[in-house]
Amino acid sequence: MADVLVPKLNNQDTEYLVVEWLVGDGEPVRAGEAVAVLETSKAADEIEVDVSGRLVHVAAEDAWVAPGAVLARVVTGDPAGPVPDRTGSPPRPSAGEPAGGSAGPPAGSPAAGPAVPSAGPPAVSSDAEAAPGAAAAPPITVPARAAMAELGVSEEQVLALCLPLVRRADIERLAAGRAPEGGEDPRPGQAPPGSAGAGEAAVPAGPQGGDGSAGPQAGGGSGTHGLPRVQRAVARAVALSHRTVPAAYTVMRFDVGPALARARELTREVRRPVGLPELFVQAVARLHGRFPLLFASAEDAPGPAGPVVRLSAAPCIGVTFDLGEGLYVPVVRDTGTLRAVADTLMRHRLAAATGDFRERDLTGANITVTLHTDADVVLAVPIVLPGTAAALAVTSPRPETVLAADGSVTVRTVADIGLAYDHRLVNGRDAALFLAALRQEIH
Repeated sequence: MADVLVPKLNNQDTEYLVVEWLVGDGEPVRAGEAVAVLETSKAADEIEVDVSGRLVHVAAEDAWVAPGAVLARVVTGDPAGPVPDRTGSPPRPSAGEPAGGSAGPPAGSPAAGPAVPSAGPPAVSSDAEAAPGAAAAPPITVPARAAMAELGVSEEQVLALCLPLVRRADIERLAAGRAPEGGEDPRPGQAPPGSAGAGEAAVPAGPQGGDGSAGPQAGGGSGTHGLPRVQRAVARAVALSHRTVPAAYTVMRFDVGPALARARELTREVRRPVGLPELFVQAVARLHGRFPLLFASAEDAPGPAGPVVRLSAAPCIGVTFDLGEGLYVPVVRDTGTLRAVADTLMRHRLAAATGDFRERDLTGANITVTLHTDADVVLAVPIVLPGTAAALAVTSPRPETVLAADGSVTVRTVADIGLAYDHRLVNGRDAALFLAALRQEIH
């Protein structure tokens, strides 16, 4: 028997929600098959098994589980017959079974091994049991039920989504005025309750926030406001950063006019959208070899030796996105070509618009590029995320009037680019050298 342990999916959460079992209790599984979906504060991940056998659930659906806990167990030794191949090919004979497909020892005989629950439909949370006459209703998780009450979403609206499983994130999207991924607009041709019409800001339906506390009211008001789960993860990361990273900050003005002109040409050349984000991500990656400490991480160590510094083998650039589902920092790993960078950023933009990230998309960054697209933002101080040593702030371009050497007045397009850095690893001189080198890369 092999234990299926809950992996550590990120550094911000201490427990995860079991939102769905993909394989029922007692059903056969193959090595490498996904058996459950765990939801973190920012993403959902499928958990795979390492061995073949039959799955025995340990954690219940809608339960919270900590990293290292036993999620399930796989009974090996093929106690109840061959494990079918879920890709559509016929079942393979198990070890020792003739090719003709002998059924093996009857269930309950000494050779059959320990009793295992028979295969059957996956267990459904008790909160999702359908009422008489509504057997086709989709299962609704316990957190989703709580969100329905908090945000004023009716069961009729939820059933109209036509989802196979309704999670809390689906309810939050519905209340925000957008159909969840894979579902349908609950009222075609009309904005769902709580949504905004064209040109209006979306306001969550109902008077409560994401965790049951009173939500913010138009025009002010008293009371408390509960943060959505994604923002709670941001809060934890920011608090940890302020506690553990002694950060400093340096700003340098870049003339980005030539870069913007080149971006327009590159968009036609690579047939992908190219702008300052794509150019800065690739330029930062190219400086990995020259400034390794800006891509490093520091771990506190006892004694006077100071922190242990771990260098990174390759640049992995985290890029900030906030398109309405909360702040996400997905990672760009393939920085070899501008087309690869543009492809990755486009995928991340689409995922950020729906909150549809996997945990692996959000982990592994060794430096961060924060994007500030509001034209009125001229200076931004980013947070150095735990586990990294630096964060680059890219603000929106703006025109600047300059006096030429001959006394004439010209206009150039500039942006103030700032670098926040862990002062234990990097000093101001190195930060200035990095920004100067980056300006040369961008120009």
